[in-house]
Amino acid sequence: MTIVKGKPMEKWIREFPDLGPILNYTPFYWSNPGVKDNKEALQDQPLQLKDMKDAEERLKRFAPFIAKAYPETEKDRGIIESPLIEGNQIKARIETITGQKIPGAFYIKLDSHLPISGSIKARGGIYEVLKYAETLLQEHHLLSETDDYSKMTEATYREFFSQYTILVGSTGNLGLSIGVISAKLGFQVIVHMSADAKQWKKDLLRSRGVQVMEHPSDYSKAVEEGRKEAENDSKSYFIDDENSKDLFLGYTVAAIRLKKQFEEREIQVSPEKPLHVYLPCGVGGGPGGVAFGLKVIFGDAVKCYFAEPTHSPCMLVGMMTGLHNEISVNDFGLDNQTAADGLAVGRPSGFVGKVMEPLLEGIYTVSDEQMFRLIAEMADAEGIHLEPSAVTGLMGPSYVVQNELKVTDGDTHLIWATGGSMVPGDIQEAEYQKGLEYKNNPDIR
Repeated sequence: MTIVKGKPMEKWIREFPDLGPILNYTPFYWSNPGVKDNKEALQDQPLQLKDMKDAEERLKRFAPFIAKAYPETEKDRGIIESPLIEGNQIKARIETITGQKIPGAFYIKLDSHLPISGSIKARGGIYEVLKYAETLLQEHHLLSETDDYSKMTEATYREFFSQYTILVGSTGNLGLSIGVISAKLGFQVIVHMSADAKQWKKDLLRSRGVQVMEHPSDYSKAVEEGRKEAENDSKSYFIDDENSKDLFLGYTVAAIRLKKQFEEREIQVSPEKPLHVYLPCGVGGGPGGVAFGLKVIFGDAVKCYFAEPTHSPCMLVGMMTGLHNEISVNDFGLDNQTAADGLAVGRPSGFVGKVMEPLLEGIYTVSDEQMFRLIAEMADAEGIHLEPSAVTGLMGPSYVVQNELKVTDGDTHLIWATGGSMVPGDIQEAEYQKGLEYKNNPDIR
């Protein structure tokens, strides 16, 4: 008999019947019974709009440095932001695959094409490194907020930062974003990577002078090792994907930027014309930060949903049971093995789970087979290659139409595509070909 936290599995399933399909790796939609109206949900949160605006201002101060250090950002004056596109062709394909009509407009937020590191992690990871750099310089009277931050590209500043080490545990993209920006500033960087991390990401980091420590176990072990290594060194700084408020705040700024993009496109968002946002979820920091920011900016007019692999539904299990980071998918016998390396997380962030409890509308799961098919469908429909993690958002609208009370032609669906533009061409092609195989299989829907 399987015992989980002192309770037989049969009792868990009686108490939480939705665990049944989850434990069978069956794609599933869970509607969050704890979601509250926006005013009540936000009133006791540890972060507020003023914190988001402070983060946005910090990124603006760093824009001259970003523009000088990364010429590809010059056209946007050093602001790291992604395009917003319509996705009518992929919408039509999803309707065909699922047999489900999706009322409303259909957009894709291409964080897959964010400058510098090509994933949503360019928001939170880069922000926290920049904040740490600013804090160090201010503490040593080497920088004031009125300075031109582009001077940080000078050798003097690189020499100063070289005394310090930044560490992080990652399944891939967070380590990539933190490694790339930290090395550019001059920091020593150590990225602890789990077995799930793709080899090309490790190779890219090493090519930038980053030390990569590989672990044969999963994400949680990589984080634990990074945290442990930083504990006894005052000049080491550990970026904690599970608990960092700075990381979280970097993601929230996306909501402020999205509002501006919507205004430029004249996309209306209101309680009568709600916005549904679909966010791939691993440990929870990226999607949690974006969803929190969206709730602050758009209020009750926005509905947020997380997408997880059927093999690694850590946030779903944590929120459903109310145990958050006290429970792992492995405790229930799930293997946490998925091609979606960015989402291959067994234990969710307790900080993010508790923040999202009253804010999140639902969570759904996607199989690896569905992901590969969606990679091929997306490439054929829109000419865009996404990572397996990033296509999970595409299944969301069908789930919501099937399970929520009402979706109309006035609604807007926004798929948050979290990564993929930096995937090497040969790997892109291999993933596409695998997707074609599943595309021709009528059982993969």
